[in-house]
Amino acid sequence: MVVSVLEEMRIRSLGVIDDAVVELSPGFTAVTGETGAGKTMVVTSLGLLLGGRADPALVRVGAKSAVVEGRLAVDERSAVALRAEEAGAELDDGTLLISRTLSAEGRSRAHLGGRSVPVGLLGELAEELVAVHGQTDQQGLLRPARQRQALDRYAGEAVAAPLAKYTDAYRRLRAVSAELTELTTRARERAQEADLLRFGLDEIAAAEPLPGEDTELAAEAERLGHAEVLASAASAAHAALAGNPEDPEAVDATTLVAGAHRALEAVRSHDPALAALAERLGEIGILLSDVAGELAGYASDLDADPRRLAAVEERRAALTHLTRKYDESGEGIAAVLAWAERGAERLGELEGDDDRIAELAAEHTALRDELGALAQQLTDAREEAAKRFAAAVTGELAELAMPHARVSFAIRQNEVADQESGIEVGGRAVAYGPQGADEVELLLTPHPGAQPRPIAKGASGGELSRVMLAVEVVFAGSDPVPTYLFDEVDAGVGGKAAVEVGRRLARLARSAQVVVVTHLPQVAAFADRHLVVEKTHEGSVTRSGVQAMEGEDRVRELSRMLAGQEDSQLARAHAEELLAAARAAVG
Repeated sequence: MVVSVLEEMRIRSLGVIDDAVVELSPGFTAVTGETGAGKTMVVTSLGLLLGGRADPALVRVGAKSAVVEGRLAVDERSAVALRAEEAGAELDDGTLLISRTLSAEGRSRAHLGGRSVPVGLLGELAEELVAVHGQTDQQGLLRPARQRQALDRYAGEAVAAPLAKYTDAYRRLRAVSAELTELTTRARERAQEADLLRFGLDEIAAAEPLPGEDTELAAEAERLGHAEVLASAASAAHAALAGNPEDPEAVDATTLVAGAHRALEAVRSHDPALAALAERLGEIGILLSDVAGELAGYASDLDADPRRLAAVEERRAALTHLTRKYDESGEGIAAVLAWAERGAERLGELEGDDDRIAELAAEHTALRDELGALAQQLTDAREEAAKRFAAAVTGELAELAMPHARVSFAIRQNEVADQESGIEVGGRAVAYGPQGADEVELLLTPHPGAQPRPIAKGASGGELSRVMLAVEVVFAGSDPVPTYLFDEVDAGVGGKAAVEVGRRLARLARSAQVVVVTHLPQVAAFADRHLVVEKTHEGSVTRSGVQAMEGEDRVRELSRMLAGQEDSQLARAHAEELLAAARAAVG
């Protein structure tokens, strides 16, 4: 018998439970009670403790919050212990404490080993700690997708390895298909865009604009448009500086400055200050001569040719036309040249789309071939695992009072008429999805001579419960978890079948901790520990607590479950007989 992983839960102000301590045995614990929400609260508590969804309606009316605390025995070398330590949690002699607080306002907090942690972390640990199954899980097993998941889980690495490769190839194929579709369906739009770009680039190339040309032409046009005024002003300034040859009597600035310089030069040796002024006058004279010479050159070089002005204005008009069409930022020819650079790059991309389409088409074909090969590997692995899985479940059903029942799997693919919409598997074009090309359906043959039928149609409620239990027992051998919680998984079962369910749960408890919420005395009798959720009514207030049933108390509870009469001698005798038979059966 294994050491219990979940040793204890404490529940406060959750639903109808005010304050209860649920001590669980290391083997098989049965939770019973009268019909109502009490037993469900035990399951709900465990769900909250392991990261389940928090509903503020679960908080007891009048309470500010509900709290669920748990004590788990964990191997310090286990994945759970290592993950908890990574989160900062501390283990106390192999014991890990978990708590979850849910406020009436909807806020939820989680603590692990004395450290506040995200609720999601509890969910991570739950995958390694507990497998929870209830009647909703039975309904889930009816769906082919869940049946395929169950088969893949049982197959383990034989399916997981090719499925991982298949998933990567499938995602890449989806991406390639999307890009290929976009490129081919937008071919007309891309052709129109390419034509517009070519026209614009040709127009700009024909004009051959140069960086800064528009600014230079504007300055030249301004100069040419005022050539006569500029020439007249330059000539007048030159005459004022250097004199007018046609008026010898006129006084010019150069002559006057030269006279002043000569006057100071004659006496500069007598006073350094005056000598400095003489130096400055000499510099002014040189500067005036230089300016006068440049003015003369400017006037002679000034081009007043109206044909040049017309050419400049024509060129400016051509550049203005370009800026109006291709300058969106108001930066002139610089923006036009930038547009041309971007346009050339984009045109290269558009013209390269044909090559890209060819590359994608080739990759698309290769990926479909790869998917077909991987899908075949998945089919082969699933068929091999299905034989072993079906045989194991069939063997378990024989232990659950269904000795003639047989379980099998139907693994098939759906052919498609359009080969492009499918992949080739086994020489046929078949439909495919993210999990491969297989449709998996669990079939049940309840007795000899009957035809295999889907369990949704061929199994009664009780048979479905036993099939579900058999599946979980098989999983326990291939992919075990320390604790299993069954919430009324035995619904619809009675009589001898109920006894066999109890016997099988007891055997499962030899290798794992098993907690079963049940209303069947035949199942509860096989438990190592029997807990009862008891309800009391005080006017309009209903309260529940959890009590451990031992000795006479357990006999009384089983009597109530059998006959609804705790003190009936016949019921008590039947209960004692049931307990004795259960003890003998499990050894």
